[in-house]
Amino acid sequence: MLSYSKISNPLVKPFKTSFGTQLSRDAIILTYQEGDTKAFGEAVTDNAPLYGYEDNFTVLHVINNHLKGMFSPNMEPQKFNAKAKEIRGHNMAKGALEMLLWDINAKREGKPLHEFLGKSKGYADVGISIGMSTVEDELKTIEDSIKKGYRRIKVKIERGYNVELLKAIRDRFGNIPLSVDANQGFSRDDFETLKKLDQFDLKYIEQPLPLEDINGHALLRKEMNTPICLDESIESVESATNAIERGAVDVINIKPGRVGGLQNSLDIMEKARENDVKIWIGGMLETGIGRSFNVSLASNSLVNMPGDTSPNHRYFKKDITNESFEMKDGRIMPYKGPGIGVSLDYEFFNGVQVEGGRLLD
Repeated sequence: MLSYSKISNPLVKPFKTSFGTQLSRDAIILTYQEGDTKAFGEAVTDNAPLYGYEDNFTVLHVINNHLKGMFSPNMEPQKFNAKAKEIRGHNMAKGALEMLLWDINAKREGKPLHEFLGKSKGYADVGISIGMSTVEDELKTIEDSIKKGYRRIKVKIERGYNVELLKAIRDRFGNIPLSVDANQGFSRDDFETLKKLDQFDLKYIEQPLPLEDINGHALLRKEMNTPICLDESIESVESATNAIERGAVDVINIKPGRVGGLQNSLDIMEKARENDVKIWIGGMLETGIGRSFNVSLASNSLVNMPGDTSPNHRYFKKDITNESFEMKDGRIMPYKGPGIGVSLDYEFFNGVQVEGGRLLD
């Protein structure tokens, strides 16, 4: 049986970006049960289409009315991808079902997902993404993060909140591995402002311009010394190929749930390797389900920069999974159990569920 649940799990504290402030993780969780075995997927959408055009409503609509007829628990993820190409876009909806299939297939093989995917290092290097607050509050968070061993610090920036913040960070902490994320908050009119960031020796600036403006990123890359990382612009294998061929990118942030799942992620990673583009695995405030998929992929040997997949407690007072990732020396180990290796804490899960139902018998 295939079913869905919509949950609303409060965050430890508000997470502010240039898109707005998020107070909870409002997630669509997919569950497939076969005998006593359960497999899971998670859509990376939210209630409102602020990050992209998909949201929780469209995900359920597309899965229920279009994708579930293409889905069989007995198929390989690659076969589902081939069928799902009939539907234009909606990669977040496709990704939720595709990753569910990876969990199903890995569990049938009795293998942890990171091993089932192949080329596993057995660990994922971890960086931290820090939402906007006051400069002093961010400095305190950074100090705590350095003590905990995070291998890269990333801060969010926007117009009027960039140079002052970065100067304060460098003055306080010196040459720590540091990057910034603009979440599309600038335009071509801001090139002179963005070029001022070169003085801070950043690992990269992430998604400074709107996601559609690949040519703008290529132009900015020629004017800045700071490497350009693309995030929201990378929605598919095709968009990644386009950005690479146009000379618009040095680093790609792959979010599996956004690009249509794990196979598309692996294909982007191979394309990046062929073109000397660096790769890291990002997250979208996923629960322990989506987080486990991310850690499994981030353990792949083609990933060569620390990602954003922090331990669960960084974002949630309590997560919906019984298992919780722990970090040691800036690394997280993927779970050793079959598939993604998690089980649900149903007492808590039922308490945060706001909607649910069957999709397939």
